[in-house]
Amino acid sequence: MITLTHQNWTLEVQPELGASLNRLSWRDHQILRPETASANSPLETGSFPLLPYANRIANGAFAFNDRQIVLPPTLGFEPHALHGLGWQRPWSVLRYGDAFVELGLASQACPDWPWDWSASHRLELGVDLAISLSITNESRGPMPAGLGLHPYFMTVPGTILTVPADEVWTTDGSLIPDRLSPPEEVFDWRQGAKVAGAPFVDNAYCSWSGQARLDHPDHTVKVAASSKARWVHIYAPGSGGFVCIEPVTHRPNAHNAPPGEDSGLVILNPGQTLSMSMQISVAVRNPSGEV
Repeated sequence: MITLTHQNWTLEVQPELGASLNRLSWRDHQILRPETASANSPLETGSFPLLPYANRIANGAFAFNDRQIVLPPTLGFEPHALHGLGWQRPWSVLRYGDAFVELGLASQACPDWPWDWSASHRLELGVDLAISLSITNESRGPMPAGLGLHPYFMTVPGTILTVPADEVWTTDGSLIPDRLSPPEEVFDWRQGAKVAGAPFVDNAYCSWSGQARLDHPDHTVKVAASSKARWVHIYAPGSGGFVCIEPVTHRPNAHNAPPGEDSGLVILNPGQTLSMSMQISVAVRNPSGEV
């Protein structure tokens, strides 16, 4: 466990548990869901990185460069492969100081992903929390690649989420995207809506501004993602006191997108790198509700 502090911020990072975040607090506010006392999986923590792909690959299978790739299903999410390998591997600490840490991960070709790759993950506290994530193709041939971040933001009954996104992918019965639709076909967050009043949502939104905000009774949390993260996956299960706002560089199941679709999946040649970043900031709300 590495603890970072700066001004009002405290961040606990667990490199050995998939580079997950155990706790993020600002003043006396818990910003991310704290890890449960018995947590032994990043899925029970406050956030973790997604790579070399984000979200689901249908049945863990796709075709690439005349090869049929079949990945083992992710336990608990069968028959699909979910969120890549980064959250399932221990990361190495490359550098750290009082307010920053830089982590690294190297992965060789294996049944879970038949390409060699390396990754860098930096977290730094300043005025806000700045997170960057990158992946480099270390193979001898091209590799499909994608990135994402999976923060679980704390909510209370009155929390309002605003996500300026004009389209959403509806899904089939196994949560695989099937149609690009207006947001109201799932749930429209553009004008702000109470998280507690939303239906179950586990969908990727696009035509997104790269910004999102959570308005709590006494403070506001803002999320800003880099331009590479053109999709935002919202997971609002309706219970648990959290909502996930996940900036990602491709839509779910992009590996099986029809030819010509701008799915966001990137093909990295040997030595090429894909990067994304996200900032989380917090501000106090005054009695009138203004930040």
